[in-house]
Amino acid sequence: MKIFKPILVLLVPILASAQEPVTIRIDALARRGPLKPISSYFGYDEPNYTYMKNGAKLVQELADLSRSPVYIRAHHLLCTGDGTPGMKWGSTNAYTEDPAGKPVYDWTIVDRIMDTYVKANAKPFVEIGFMPEALSVKPQPYATRFRQKGSGRGWAYPPNDYRKWAELVYQWVRHSVDRYGKEEVLSWYWELWNEPDIAYWQGTPEEYNQLYDYTANAVKRALSGARVGGPGTTDPSGPKAATYLRQFLEHCAKGQNAATGKAGTPLDFITFHAKGSPKVVEGHVQMGLGRNLQNVAKGYEIVASIPKFRNLPIILSEYDPEGCAACSAKDNPQNAYRNGTVYPTYTAASIKNVLLLAERYKTNIEGLLTWAFEFEGQPYFAGFRTLATNGIDKPVLNVFRMSGLMRGDLVAATSSGAAGLEAILENGVRTQPDVDVLASRSETEISAMIWNYHDDDVPGPDAPVRLTVAGLPNGASRVQVRHFRIDQTHSNAYTAWQQMGSPQQPTSEQYALLEAEGKLQLIEPPRWVSTSGTSLELQFSLPRHAVSLIQVSW
Repeated sequence: MKIFKPILVLLVPILASAQEPVTIRIDALARRGPLKPISSYFGYDEPNYTYMKNGAKLVQELADLSRSPVYIRAHHLLCTGDGTPGMKWGSTNAYTEDPAGKPVYDWTIVDRIMDTYVKANAKPFVEIGFMPEALSVKPQPYATRFRQKGSGRGWAYPPNDYRKWAELVYQWVRHSVDRYGKEEVLSWYWELWNEPDIAYWQGTPEEYNQLYDYTANAVKRALSGARVGGPGTTDPSGPKAATYLRQFLEHCAKGQNAATGKAGTPLDFITFHAKGSPKVVEGHVQMGLGRNLQNVAKGYEIVASIPKFRNLPIILSEYDPEGCAACSAKDNPQNAYRNGTVYPTYTAASIKNVLLLAERYKTNIEGLLTWAFEFEGQPYFAGFRTLATNGIDKPVLNVFRMSGLMRGDLVAATSSGAAGLEAILENGVRTQPDVDVLASRSETEISAMIWNYHDDDVPGPDAPVRLTVAGLPNGASRVQVRHFRIDQTHSNAYTAWQQMGSPQQPTSEQYALLEAEGKLQLIEPPRWVSTSGTSLELQFSLPRHAVSLIQVSW
């Protein structure tokens, strides 16, 4: 079966459109510092999906996104249970106790998870949690399942013995060093817990601080150079979350350390979460990019207010358009953006504006972690926040492939169609679309990621783009141009699946075609183009909710 694709030509007169032409200019000589691979971070609730067929396949694809390390985070790594996977749940049985109360460590399932990452050449972003049943101060009811009536949160309580907890952490780090080697484990992150300001932690802020003291001390005792951090709190624009993040940082800066009795606690990186707020408006989904970025800004502001830590790496250890990956679009219509091209264009706009906010607050952004993976055994394109469905890549995964192809230094780039950071913070992207650019330069290549984004998931006119790339090397009379695209007919297995009739049991031929359609695609073969001195001019049409990556090499 063949999927129809219209033929697009890169160097053509601009097509007629209701939208004003957008002028984009890149000055490849105006370097703005290294391009950080902040989008090379991913995570999910269900650790036991990691080593299943489609999970392991996706881990390898994530590891292959970039030359830079790709980090993966998962919940429930210390939960008690037999490892049976479930939505928003997982277990490893890493810690139990014998009848005499003596610790029993079993790293079998934890190793399966970490082995999958390391074998693929991905890096664990280790989330230390949650509480094993034998250590919980309130163990019963313990196990939970997503939306299961009467499920318990014994895994969310403080330990009944902080020293036993510290020894568990110590043994985990030491085991990791023995299994993977010191240098490998030094490249990991060790983050304590997840969202302790809400139901994931049933203790007080002071008890979380105490847990962090013992945890950080144990990690450093096991491997002195290991990176440890937290607290992974929720949206900082909320007063409770903001207060929680601030008090934690102040505790680490000068509070009494419960494990050592000294002032202050080791903190190598800072984490918090930032989510958006999509809703249904007049029958269509309206995204909340402004809300997402407001949360980032407030978190940066809090970090910048603590002089001791303002230069520490910040990782947004969950950054997403909303808060529930396992809530399908069927039951939550506001989540209908997930299968199509709104999600990747939203993500492209996010990457640039998260970087711009870091410049504004003079903070050190290290990572923007997308909380999306895959769910085993669910229908094709069921509307979950995932990167792939039954082993088929969704359009959003291709924006990370685009980002991974960019390297070198950020360079100056302007767009007449940009909504602008301030306007997005105040009003989102609700009037004119955001047609903007992020550009980089390496020794032999210039890359420009360009998107046409709007908060409203409704059709809109194409953007006629006039792109000038200045600062090409002297003597480069010809350059090669590659134009990658995510839109309705490129890098989009979802629309291909719909054209097939939305099969829930695709044939082997259909499945192979969907796999191919899910990869990042060019809109035409690479071509050699003559330059004008040290500059190049290109013209093309960019549809609403589409992303282009243009690479000029010599």
